[in-house]
Amino acid sequence: MSTPTSCRPLPKRGPEQVETVERARTLNEIRLLVLAAQREGSRRLGHALKQSGITPAQSEVLEVLSGGEHLTLAEVGRRLVCEAGSPSRLVESLVKAGLVARTPSPTDRRTVLLAITPEGRAKLAELGESAGPLLDLMGSHLDQHEARALADLLRRLLKGTPGAAAVAARFPAARSRVD
Repeated sequence: MSTPTSCRPLPKRGPEQVETVERARTLNEIRLLVLAAQREGSRRLGHALKQSGITPAQSEVLEVLSGGEHLTLAEVGRRLVCEAGSPSRLVESLVKAGLVARTPSPTDRRTVLLAITPEGRAKLAELGESAGPLLDLMGSHLDQHEARALADLLRRLLKGTPGAAAVAARFPAARSRVD
């Protein structure tokens, strides 16, 4: 007669197996901490922006366009972290609100370029004031060295992903520290 599976003693684990189990637990903890930080940041940013009538995703489009470049929809899409794929509906809502303008490309009439309008710049300045408390909260928990180290670790963690490419397009100087 065999011993029921639930009553058998567990096999002894060697140091390598314990380390593998602990590494898996740690990596899962990191995954959940990143997810929790993202959700908390999105919740707080959404709350801060609520009075402005702009969503966090719309504010990101305005940030992308705030550099003064005229970008195609595809270029805007590659720089967004909040939106996967084509951000056409997102941009359309900003065009209707008068915060983003579409202009024909001077070199290719089939191409439409997007630019932030003066109203969009004013809205972005207003949004910056709304988001200030969220950045202050983050800054109150991390000094500059810790913040830079965390950003570098997250870049390394996300290396080779579309999200990492979007962030690198917006913060190219920081990219060289990790590569």
